[in-house]
Amino acid sequence: MSRSVRIRWYAAVIALVTTLALAGCSGTSRTASTAAAPRVLLPGMVGGPTGVHTPWARFLSRTTPNGGPTPDAACDRGSLPETVQGKAPRADYDSGRAAKGYFCNARMVSRTGTTGGYRVERYLDGAGHECAYWDSTLLWPHNVPDQGTEGPGTYVMDMRDPRHPVVTDVLRTPAMQSPHESVRLNQRRGLLVADMGYPTFNPGFVDVYSVQDDCRHPVLLSSSPMGILGHESGFAPDGKTFYVASLYGHTLAAVDLTDPTTPQILWQTFDYQPHGVSISNDGNRLYMAESAFQDGTAFTGLTILDVSQIQARAANPTVRLVSRLTWPQLSTPQNATPFTVHGHPYLLETDEFGSGAQVGAARIIDIANERKPFVVSNMRLAVNKGDQTEDPGDDQPFQGYQGHYCTLPSRVDPYMVACSFIMSGLRVFDIRDVAHPKEVAYFSKPLMPGADPVYPNKAGAFAMAAPAYDQATHDIWYTDGNSGFYVVRLTPASGIGKFAARIVTPGS
Repeated sequence: MSRSVRIRWYAAVIALVTTLALAGCSGTSRTASTAAAPRVLLPGMVGGPTGVHTPWARFLSRTTPNGGPTPDAACDRGSLPETVQGKAPRADYDSGRAAKGYFCNARMVSRTGTTGGYRVERYLDGAGHECAYWDSTLLWPHNVPDQGTEGPGTYVMDMRDPRHPVVTDVLRTPAMQSPHESVRLNQRRGLLVADMGYPTFNPGFVDVYSVQDDCRHPVLLSSSPMGILGHESGFAPDGKTFYVASLYGHTLAAVDLTDPTTPQILWQTFDYQPHGVSISNDGNRLYMAESAFQDGTAFTGLTILDVSQIQARAANPTVRLVSRLTWPQLSTPQNATPFTVHGHPYLLETDEFGSGAQVGAARIIDIANERKPFVVSNMRLAVNKGDQTEDPGDDQPFQGYQGHYCTLPSRVDPYMVACSFIMSGLRVFDIRDVAHPKEVAYFSKPLMPGADPVYPNKAGAFAMAAPAYDQATHDIWYTDGNSGFYVVRLTPASGIGKFAARIVTPGS
């Protein structure tokens, strides 16, 4: 083909793609489930599994994403599947079926303890020890009577044998006693950090431990009131800046951990209502899940901040607002974590709670143009309709059939994500086609009514924790507030042979 013919051919294809894109962006919106954008690949472009990562397909993906249930899993033999995606109905409790649990393409390897909190982290130290860290309470001190001799605090576990995890230490400094959603592990520096949190807020004590030498026995480096007010947090991937966030207190503080024995406040603001925050790999962008609880006129959604001056340790740093984004079915934004697919940048965002049509779930956001981010796809369950049910647990405060936390196994080319969807338990989604996620596995172990001797009204699953991953064993670790720490293994029927092309987890 001559050069002039090739130019005319490229021009014709570009004109066709542009026409289709403009039609898709006009008054009639098409859902990804019923009228997906056509797959167009120009010579030399790498499209990935479905072509959605090409420049033109990215432009075409600005149609309204599917807001209904994500396609659910086909379960393997030996599974005990749900009848409705995500639901544990009262009839199953009455018949005893719920006591067996619900699982599909996933099997329980082990369970430890009887309570759990909001985060699970994994670390492999230089000596080859593999450890898990998880906060042991949803609400301190409410959960204390349910805990054994180890609790309360943040648990340290030797995971050498995932069938028999061993508690090797319990961290009981102020922030680790009541970290709420703030426990973070930085892989590069081997630092385990939390701020003292609460559903509203607590004094922002920041506890810093080193797990580098022996992850089974963390070493306390400092515990100081450096975080202003605590609820959530975020960690710069280089491990030198820890961000403390309090949505109810309207505070966001950057704490310098260059010397983790003497933390220092670098910057603070009262201009936002920050929930969870995550930091870009270079440390220059902060992705904030912002929730305007106390001011109905304030912003709720994704806020992107330029924190490059903090990262560069400029004197009196200035933080600039880059952009904001909101979406349909918005509830309470929880967290937004950056990742790339074939070099293209995205965010994995999770909402929590909500009611009616505004029920929390998860979504993938395109941030190639960080000034104009947009939602590519949603991850939702059939039960996420917002109607309160008579199912055990659905009448309890801060429980219900909604989303809470999702995490990535890698920031580079992840093949799947795992989420805690409160009463629906652990949910696993295949995101190799970012425009069309599908559920491929789940595990939920509801607590039967009356089974808790201290709080007899406890019932159902109460999965709130951000999961952790062990690709070598194909395991996912998470906690359920009503029943403890779980190791769950995916089966081949999930279709997930690897969690990611390569594991890059610098710490969020």
